[in-house]
Formats: sequence, structure tokens, C-alpha cells
Amino acid sequence: MKVCSMKILIQGGRVIDPASQLDVLADVAVADGKILAIGTDISSFEPEVRINAQGCIVMPGLVDLAVRLREPGHEHEGMLESELAAAVAGGVTTLVCPPDTEPVLDEPGLVEMLRFRAEKLHQSRVLPLGALTRGLKGEVLTEMLQLTQAGCVGFGQAEVAIANTQVMQRALQYAHTFGYTVWLRPQELYLGKGVAASGPLATRMGLSGVPVAAETIALHTIFELVRATQARVHLCRISSAAGVALVRQAKQEGLPVTCDVSINSLHLTDVDIGYFDSRTRLNPPLRQQRDRDALRQGLLDGTIDALVSDHTPVDEDAKALPFAQSEPGATGLELLLSLALKWAQDDQVPMQRALAVITASPAAVLGDALGTNAAHVGRLVQGAAADVCVFNPQTHWVVDPAALRSQGRHTPFSGYELPAQVVATIVAGRVAYTLNG
Repeated sequence: MKVCSMKILIQGGRVIDPASQLDVLADVAVADGKILAIGTDISSFEPEVRINAQGCIVMPGLVDLAVRLREPGHEHEGMLESELAAAVAGGVTTLVCPPDTEPVLDEPGLVEMLRFRAEKLHQSRVLPLGALTRGLKGEVLTEMLQLTQAGCVGFGQAEVAIANTQVMQRALQYAHTFGYTVWLRPQELYLGKGVAASGPLATRMGLSGVPVAAETIALHTIFELVRATQARVHLCRISSAAGVALVRQAKQEGLPVTCDVSINSLHLTDVDIGYFDSRTRLNPPLRQQRDRDALRQGLLDGTIDALVSDHTPVDEDAKALPFAQSEPGATGLELLLSLALKWAQDDQVPMQRALAVITASPAAVLGDALGTNAAHVGRLVQGAAADVCVFNPQTHWVVDPAALRSQGRHTPFSGYELPAQVVATIVAGRVAYTLNG
């Protein structure tokens, strides 16, 4: 990310840094791409840009662990320009993209090209995940060392489950040897082929179901292999109460695992499918209210480390099909902050915790993979990279898909009134977004 020497003064805001429990009214001075100072008396600082943060909260830029940018290969559904514009409009300054592009991110050249394209836009930082197996076919391991050198922060299979447990074991053994993290969505290959969560509603609607066992069987397998290899695993988009219970048990045991949940699963249930609304055709599928309640509790108590947008832009034609044939996915980058705060309002969650799950906690999941930025991403402290989100917590806005910057216009939250509006986003000391800019 190119560092800009612009001097910026963010004035009069409530500064919150969840990682250090900082919560003060203060000005924030930015220079040379870093946080120069946080305080109430920065009179000697002469800024080139002033941002009025009266009545606003100044926080670290959001870290989103699940963002499909749709490039390369799916440019009709999203491009780097549109999706990174959506990211900064949502206050997201660092994002992780999965490897299921076309072609798959299984070659260093493809990773380098993606990073180069993203860096030229000077928007959010893009951290690619490399494919765990060639072509995501679950057969031959990729050259993880070369992919890491090209800029990958971990390795995964996106939505493609590995049928061969021996391949999975070898992958975890190799990853542990070199200190890599493997990112897996726990879903058993054959049980996970339905389009809705198994239950009375799916049965009544005639939709093929995905049982909770599809998640729990995969989790049991992963945990057994983690016990054997001690590899670090990040579990992507936990969706069930039983899954949360297994993750909690694994963490209590001391296994090196982390996990996240999507904004969709945190707020919605299978009832929201309504009359076959394809906007709620998602992976993982929306489950029952008891699952949603367990996910909310797991996020609150730290069993679940991070909240993610699971941003997956889908074009009009792919969503216009009947529910079962429509493409799964929804846009979410511009909703992540507001839906985190809606969860906080609904469940009386402390502000520090609500902001931690979209800043410091996902940054901790990335850990050493961030390299020299490991201590600074998701933080708002003196000397850290100036990745800052300024938002107005008093403003409410109605989700209008036509007004979203993402090329994907489909979201199950269309028409929802949500709290908090991003006023400005600063990435590496550069103003990347302003509300009226």
C-alpha cells in the first residue's frame, strides 16, 4: 500500500480502540501514513486536511475476513474498482479474499497480479488466500511457500470441501511445518449439497436440505486432524448452535483454532426465505432461530472471533432464477459496520466488543501473516498505520441496493433501517472515502 505524506487532523471525535480499551474524546493527527498523535492538544500540528468528527466515533479501519472481489474471472458480477470502492464506503481498510476466482489463486503469478491491481487503486488493503489444492480439486497440494512469498496470508478451499481426508492431513502437516494457517469452511462434501437448512420450513417448501450434521461432521474431522498435526485452522462462517458448541469445546481444549460468522447468519433465519426470496439464497444456508441465538452468544463470549460480511456480489440474471437454481451470495461490505452495531443494540452488547469483532479480533486471526503490520492492523494507536474509520452513530439509513457502490445489488437486508453511517475512511494516511466526497 502506497504511503501518502498528507497531513490529516480528525477533530473532536470519540476515539475508540478496542485492542487497548481506549475510549476518549480526542483529536487524531495523521502524517506520513501513520498515526502521529492522539490527544486534545495538538496545536502545533498543521494539517492539510481537516475532518470534523464532532458527534462521531473514530475507530480503527474495519478488517473483513471474507470478501469476494469477483476478479479475475467474474467481472460481470464485480470488479476490483467497484468492490474496493464499496469497501472504503463501509469503513473496511483491510480485507481477505478467498481463492475461488477464475483462474483459481493457485499460482504465484496470479496472486501477484491481483495484489498489483489492488495496490494501484490505493483503496483497501487486499490480502489473498491461496488455494490449498491445485484448482481447488482436493487432490494435489499447491506450492504454499511460493504462494506465501507472492503475498498469500493463508490457504483454503473456499466453498469446495476436500473429500480425501489423507490430502487434508498432509495439507495440515505441511502448513504446521511452515507456520501457515489453513482456512476451512466446515461442510461435509455430500451432506452439504442442499440449498436450504434442513428443517420443517425447507420440507414444506420442497427445498433440498443441508443438515447441521454437514457442519458438525466436518468439524469433528478437522479437530481430530488438528490434534494430530497441531496446525492452525481458521473456521469460516460457522452457522449452527451445535457447531458453536464444538468450537467452544475445542478452544477450551487448547486447540489452535479460530472462527468467524457472517452478518447474514447473525441476523437472519430460514424464515426470512419467505416466498422463495433468492436474496436469501446463501452459503452457508440460513438456519433456525436457536442457531442464530447461539451464534450471537458465541460472538459475544469470544467463542467466535470475528464477524465478516461474506461479501459475494451476484449479477441480476443469476438471482432471477428460481430459488434452488439461483446463485448463492449477497453483497455485504457496506453493511458490516451497521450490522455489527445493530447486533450491539439488539443484545445490549458493549460498544468495545461490537467494534472488536470487526477490527482487533479479525486482525488477531491474521496474526503473523500480516508481517511487519501485525501489531498495527485493527489498531488505533500512535505509530500504527493510519487506517481509520470515522462514523456517525446517531445517523440511521435505509438499505437501498441501487445506492450501494458494489456491483452486486442483492442483499437480504434491502429496506432495513440500520444504525451508523461512515463519514470518512482513511487508508495508510490517505483519505479514501468521504460521505460527501
